[in-house]
Amino acid sequence: YLPPRRRARLRAKIAHVRALTSNERLQLFPDFQQRLGVLRAAGYVDGAGDTVQLKGRVACEVNTADELVVTEMVFENVLQHLDPPEIAGILSALVFQERSDNQPPLTPRLQAARASVEGIARGLGALQAAHGLPTSPDDFAAQNLNFGLVDVVYDWARGVPFAEICQITLVQEGTIVRTVTRLDELLREVRNAARVVGDPTLYRKMEATSQLIRRGVIFCASLYL
Repeated sequence: YLPPRRRARLRAKIAHVRALTSNERLQLFPDFQQRLGVLRAAGYVDGAGDTVQLKGRVACEVNTADELVVTEMVFENVLQHLDPPEIAGILSALVFQERSDNQPPLTPRLQAARASVEGIARGLGALQAAHGLPTSPDDFAAQNLNFGLVDVVYDWARGVPFAEICQITLVQEGTIVRTVTRLDELLREVRNAARVVGDPTLYRKMEATSQLIRRGVIFCASLYL
């Protein structure tokens, strides 16, 4: 049994701690609520925000690139109509990190795929802006897409020697190696996403694309061999 005065002090302390730890006082809570709103609107979680939906499970497989862009590409079948070298080229835009003003000429099919991916990114940017996040359609697309190595990676997947692809770009050789290595990681993640959604065709395409790029000096165990 506690004296009334001590009980009152304890109640006051409890109320103070609750106020300090309340959702309204948490610095990141508004950002969390905005991002949760985006996930609800895009169908990644249910309306209550408690249950992860199929899109959310797919997004959980992606770590190498923006998970929302990749997930929307899977669900909108952007990759289904491309052959493995084209898949390698277009996915390189999600992992090429060096800023470049290079706008390589693309085949009509790659141009169409680029337009689809840019449309997805701008749509996601607009959705995030509508929920109060500090971005815009163009900013979000620019932050997550870089098409400066599409032609290089496309040719690499078609079997063009490394020395030759280095002649068609000003990007350093080390950057090309890093981009293709990260692309291989992304291909594994999209393959896992295809398994989650039950798409064997996409799964096989990711495997075939990975086999095409895993060759030569880029995947040599040592550059001194």
